[in-house]
Amino acid sequence: MPDSITLAWPGGPLQGTAQLPASKSESNRALIIQALAGNGTLSNLSDANDTQLMRRLLANSIADTLDAEDAGTVMRFLTAYLSVTNRQALLTGTARMRERPIGVLVDALRQLGMQIDYAEKEGYPPLNIKGWGANLPAEEMAELTVRGDISSQYISALLMIGPQLPGGLRLFLTGKVGSRPYIRMTLSLMQHFGADCRDLGSVLEVRPTSYKPADYAIEADWSAASYWYSMVALSPAGGQIHLPGLRRHSLQGDQAIVGIMEKLGVATEFVPDGVLLTQQPPTGAFSQDFTDCPDLAQTVAVIAAAQGISVEMTGLESLRIKETDRILALQTEVAKFGATLTEEKPDVFRVATTDFEVNGQTVATYHDHRMAMAFAPLALRGPLTINAPQVVRKSYPSFWDELEQAGFKA
Repeated sequence: MPDSITLAWPGGPLQGTAQLPASKSESNRALIIQALAGNGTLSNLSDANDTQLMRRLLANSIADTLDAEDAGTVMRFLTAYLSVTNRQALLTGTARMRERPIGVLVDALRQLGMQIDYAEKEGYPPLNIKGWGANLPAEEMAELTVRGDISSQYISALLMIGPQLPGGLRLFLTGKVGSRPYIRMTLSLMQHFGADCRDLGSVLEVRPTSYKPADYAIEADWSAASYWYSMVALSPAGGQIHLPGLRRHSLQGDQAIVGIMEKLGVATEFVPDGVLLTQQPPTGAFSQDFTDCPDLAQTVAVIAAAQGISVEMTGLESLRIKETDRILALQTEVAKFGATLTEEKPDVFRVATTDFEVNGQTVATYHDHRMAMAFAPLALRGPLTINAPQVVRKSYPSFWDELEQAGFKA
């Protein structure tokens, strides 16, 4: 792809059908569980780079070094998977991945008896994974205490290997638990493949019941759908988009976009094959906690700024350790359009607009797919340029093609 892409909207309401990628979150969990179960057919797997990378690394049983690139789920899930399957390897990643902490997960796995060494900086990848080594796994149920406010990917990584432990696993979660829908997704997928696991609130319990091969169809991605919600909200009057493949009863926490966008100008109708989005008047200022859906924060911040709606945003703590410091990136980029994202008190941010205008600005994406896709809908208000558009390959490789199909000019 080129180094940048300039988008413009030719006029008239946005209408039609957009194809979403399959859920990356479901796909990567299902791949790990399928590998532990030994078989089963997964249909509608995501074509996102993270998922294709996971497939390749799981299939590679001989390499001494495995590169998780910039994929958080790949790094965290494989750390646990390689350890429990006694696969010895150096697990590394991009420069940014080597800045993202993993000590909480490594400490937990070490408590289970697994041998993992840091190859460079203590607490960060790359990791020398050596499996059980000479440590015999305990026959009684393993018990671990884990902070609930860490990345849910750590918790999911531990849960998924629970059925492989001779005595099973009991996790005690302390403090505020973030991204709980992702934990529920993990448990639901585990149960689909025969695991005996329970969510008891602050305690998660996995019995030592082996996985069984099963088939599973991946749902379309609600995180990706959020960008089409933005486009319908910003469309000239009459905007409407059909999104096939989404389910009313979803495992994905980012289905929360339905309720959030009711306030920002989009109505959702569930139809037999997905959802139909229709423009409606926004309701005005509101508060939103993103603890359970942090990947929606950029979408909502940008659309609220463009709509001139003040939104108080909480639950953003995990955004600082994503592909980039997403809070700083948002603050920098919305300022180019006449908006602010201000921390009014610790962990409480407010989006506000002074004189919002789209008039040819260039948006930096910071190696972050969600920065590119959160700002792209602003092209409905005026021309703008997105730098490094190839970042969308991480989760939605066909994003720019879908925009072109919808009528955007690039």
